[in-house]
Amino acid sequence: MDTTSGTLDEALERLHTTGPEFNGYLSNHAPMAVEALIRHGQAAAVHRWLDDYAARLEDVPSRQTTITDANWQEALGDPRRVTDWTAYMARQVAERPWREVLVEWWPRLLPGIAGAATHPVIRVGHAVRTLLEQGEEEPRVAELAHALGYWAARHATLPMSVRPSGTTAPADALAALPRVPNQQATVIDGLAQLPGTEGWLAAAESLRAPQNPDEAREQLTALVRAATHHYLDYGHGHGVLLVHAATAPNAVLRTLPALPRELWAPSLGAAWTASAALASVYSPETPLPELTTGPLTPEEVFERAAAHGDAHAIKLTDTALDVASWTADGDDRALRSALRSLELITPGED
Repeated sequence: MDTTSGTLDEALERLHTTGPEFNGYLSNHAPMAVEALIRHGQAAAVHRWLDDYAARLEDVPSRQTTITDANWQEALGDPRRVTDWTAYMARQVAERPWREVLVEWWPRLLPGIAGAATHPVIRVGHAVRTLLEQGEEEPRVAELAHALGYWAARHATLPMSVRPSGTTAPADALAALPRVPNQQATVIDGLAQLPGTEGWLAAAESLRAPQNPDEAREQLTALVRAATHHYLDYGHGHGVLLVHAATAPNAVLRTLPALPRELWAPSLGAAWTASAALASVYSPETPLPELTTGPLTPEEVFERAAAHGDAHAIKLTDTALDVASWTADGDDRALRSALRSLELITPGED
């Protein structure tokens, strides 16, 4: 085990003694943030970062009753059962390969992608990326169980179902979405406004329907890019919550290689619906002025995010670096979106 791998596993083991939320409803972002920090060369700073972040975390909630293959449906979406769900998922990955468990539960959980402001699916995406690229050590498999359990406990459907059936590219579809009347609302109240927002469903369904799994992946990639760029102009609508319009679909994109191809198109649909909903709730009418920077490298941008320290900024920067890696000459707009988050988010803001 190299030092970097050891740091990740130590951090995950430490975090698995804490609950997935704190202060009643705020998500524990540490498993996601430490994975990103280590991935981008900041392993030496992880335990110091975690020492600071852990001060706000809480103990694992008490168990209620055991979840089984026979009764799981009645517990779906019950946050009081989060520890029961984690225990159930831990048993699943102990008994079967983690990929089998993921493939079984992904279509069950996907309709509830909006739960806890998409944090559970983002946590799953970070866990799957680690397992696919860094190895299947026990703490990493356990992290997937924690992430899936959290998603099951916070499973929550959006108030509208969206079926992409148009011809519009993701960037254009995102730009054309109407905004909800009250953008100062909480996430739940903001999403509840979507059914009454004139033209929202038609705009959301204008997204081009993928004709095959490869096109679904291409559309999902384009969505992540568009949502990351969108933050540069509209992040001031809510510096924290609009981050998830980019990081949630990127979590889905990271998971695709572990899923059967027939799940790729439904995954795009769910990711688009969540991203579009968040964009409509938290994108103001007027864009921000252009952000002027000197020459940027991905390494420098991530170093700034790590120094800033906020978990949301770290995760958006992680996604921005993905976007920048998809073209030979990088993506300066994506990197500037990451820098915009450092301006808009106060460290420790949840």
